[in-house]
Amino acid sequence: MHETIEFVFRHGYVLLLGWVFLEQMGLPIPSIPLLLAAGALAGAGRMNLLGAFGMTVAGAMAADFLWFELGRRKGIRILQLLCKISLAPDSCVRRTEGIYAKQGARSLIVAKFLPGLSTVAPPLAGIFHMRPRRFLLYDALGASLWAGSVLGLGYVFSNQIESIAKYAERLGTGAAVLFGGAFAAYIVWKFIARRRFLKELRIARISPAELKRKMDSGEEITIVDLRHALDFEADPETIPGAFRMDADELQEKNERLPRDREVILYCT
Repeated sequence: MHETIEFVFRHGYVLLLGWVFLEQMGLPIPSIPLLLAAGALAGAGRMNLLGAFGMTVAGAMAADFLWFELGRRKGIRILQLLCKISLAPDSCVRRTEGIYAKQGARSLIVAKFLPGLSTVAPPLAGIFHMRPRRFLLYDALGASLWAGSVLGLGYVFSNQIESIAKYAERLGTGAAVLFGGAFAAYIVWKFIARRRFLKELRIARISPAELKRKMDSGEEITIVDLRHALDFEADPETIPGAFRMDADELQEKNERLPRDREVILYCT
């Protein structure tokens, strides 16, 4: 933490702007330690708290507005792209859509505090044609609340953070190696989990061409459209003969599924 504080002090506000922007664009570079360090520097009188706050909000909003415009122009394909590059492909979009469906624009206020939602909520707002002014208002509220909370914690506990930094400095490079190793292990674990998920998906899947052959041959099959309501609203076309069912209903209302034929599920 001491090295982080010194790094922030040397490079100042431009570092905050760029780092937060890249994190909000989806890079796995957590900005919370940086914001805590900036708050601690402000508490020690070595940095302007208002300036740090302004740079943090500007970086977050610049990335969010870029995602918003991509969602508005490219539609549902942006969410599919995010799911492909996510380390948690089985839940990266659906969890976000559930929150967005319930909260709407208000989800932008809490998005920065929920892992995964921060990057996906802005393009969702664009996909469903939220007015830019409304988006900027709610996004500014969310970014301000997030930046103020983390910087404020660093400011209030600046003495304690400085003590932790000095203790970490006494540990030498061992602390940095330990932290870096833990972070690398987390990324590797998530990557392995992703590959395992994709392997299981490949085993259980049927290609569009195979499905069409079954339909053309008159084979009795049941096709279930499991897309989230927001996905369906954005792209209402569906496979002929399919009926819609929410994924959450699959466990609760599976009596709707026939037992005497093959059931094909699809969600993208």
